Amino acid sequence: MAAIKTTLNENSVEEFLNTLDDEQKRKDSFTIIELMREVSGSEPKMWGSSIIGFGTYRYKGKSGREGDWMITGFSPRKANLTIYGIGGLEERGDLLTKLGKHTTGKGCLYIKRLSDVDMPTLKKLIEEIVKHGGQNAKLE
Repeated sequence: MAAIKTTLNENSVEEFLNTLDDEQKRKDSFTIIELMREVSGSEPKMWGSSIIGFGTYRYKGKSGREGDWMITGFSPRKANLTIYGIGGLEERGDLLTKLGKHTTGKGCLYIKRLSDVDMPTLKKLIEEIVKHGGQNAKLE
């Protein structure tokens, strides 16, 4: 079985974000950090080379593979700010309707910039992620 590439590490979140060329994406990223820190009560940590995560939980996949993963997190990708942990989107349809301009993928929420979305609704979505993910979680 191949090793998981995206793992918790000691790289600096701030140093990573300061390498972003897009000033708005960098500002939005620091705003998301404060929002996720407030909601989760956890400090941001780097996962792999480009994902910032909050809290951890232990998972066991259908294949039997086990590992640790973040409760919530995001990555300032080139095209979008990608927010992780949005599983069960059908249960959050009312919030997604209120959110504003976004797209979704398997367990991810994609936002171009924070000015495109309603921040109280984004906060509520992240609260739902933390609440759901927190069932087996270790917040630190």
